[in-house]
Amino acid sequence: MAKLVFGMNQSLDGYVDHDKFAPDPMLFRHFVKEAEGQTGSLYGRKIYELMRYWEDDQPTWGPDEQAFAAAWRRQPKWVVSRGQPALGPNASLVEGDLETAIRKLKVDHDGEIEVAGPDIAGVLTALGLIDEYRIYLHPVVLGSGAPYFTGARPPLRLVSSERIGQDALKLTYKPAPGK
Repeated sequence: MAKLVFGMNQSLDGYVDHDKFAPDPMLFRHFVKEAEGQTGSLYGRKIYELMRYWEDDQPTWGPDEQAFAAAWRRQPKWVVSRGQPALGPNASLVEGDLETAIRKLKVDHDGEIEVAGPDIAGVLTALGLIDEYRIYLHPVVLGSGAPYFTGARPPLRLVSSERIGQDALKLTYKPAPGK
């Protein structure tokens, strides 16, 4: 059975914004390794459209960006949307009842499925479907933006922490049982 994992870069005050801060080279290589090992990715429409950047090679990419793009292109992508967004290779639209579809996705696959984006993560959190949360905490304060948790904050327990690169701290949480 697959495990749903929601992980994103986060500011000290709880916001995620890829335009305001980015991973250093060591953390980016960590993300490459994660992408190489993932079973697939589950996206809301907005984040999927942002991630489609990786479909076409860019002349400024170095080896790490090329490796990430190759891993991203290889894996299946499932997109949750009320509309009919344009889908690229290896992408399919999640159809029908969301909870039923995601439970089936978990049963039909093994390994880790990345949950990408705070909006879809908020919906899946409310349904009790996320198995692990990874916060890549950065020493920046944004003051506003999209929050990591968009809905009710689930009761969590810290299962590990790890410093990656110069400034990021990876905090791994699992839903706390019985709360």
